[in-house]
Amino acid sequence: RSSAKLVAPLGCLVSRQKHTLPDLPYDYAALEPHINAEIMQLHHSKHHATYVNNLNVVEEKYKEALAKGDVTAQVSLQPALKFNGGGHINHTIFWTNLSPNGGGEPKGELLEAIKRDFGSFANFKEKLTAASVGVQGSGWGWLGYNKEQGRLQIAACANQDPLQGTTGLIPLLGIDVWEHAYYLQYKNVRPDYLKAIWNVINWENVSSRYAACKK
Repeated sequence: RSSAKLVAPLGCLVSRQKHTLPDLPYDYAALEPHINAEIMQLHHSKHHATYVNNLNVVEEKYKEALAKGDVTAQVSLQPALKFNGGGHINHTIFWTNLSPNGGGEPKGELLEAIKRDFGSFANFKEKLTAASVGVQGSGWGWLGYNKEQGRLQIAACANQDPLQGTTGLIPLLGIDVWEHAYYLQYKNVRPDYLKAIWNVINWENVSSRYAACKK
């Protein structure tokens, strides 16, 4: 009996350590015409899935290195852990930041915070768009919350660097500006993609994230 009781918790522990691809809260075609179904399917089922699979592999290798006390192996695995872990974190947030019923402006406390920290919603939108367009190569544009200063901030991160892990800002709204997020539809014209994505921003989700991080 004692061994049977032990196996179940261990099995749960192992299963919790494995990351899985989250389901989208909408169909692949739901964001059209702003982001087409082909992009969404490839982005979610191929790109995000690859980050998840690679993250599980890297974590397993890292766990083995920890068990062996192999510091050299631990250090050598950290770039892959950062890249794939960040890819999983960033995309998990990204999907919830989008909605077929999105667009417009936020309401309530978040809108007031945006006006306080950026002067107006239009000014905020312009600044985040500029930061996202200006990312060299691949990366992300972010609206984050600086908990120490109690204010909103805009930041850009290269590649799949996770916002909180690299800047300390709590991620509220992330815009993926890797080419796989828009190239099939917008070619190399990133500004057109940035203009379109504002039509599907899920402000309810962003507002909920903002309220949660202030607690």
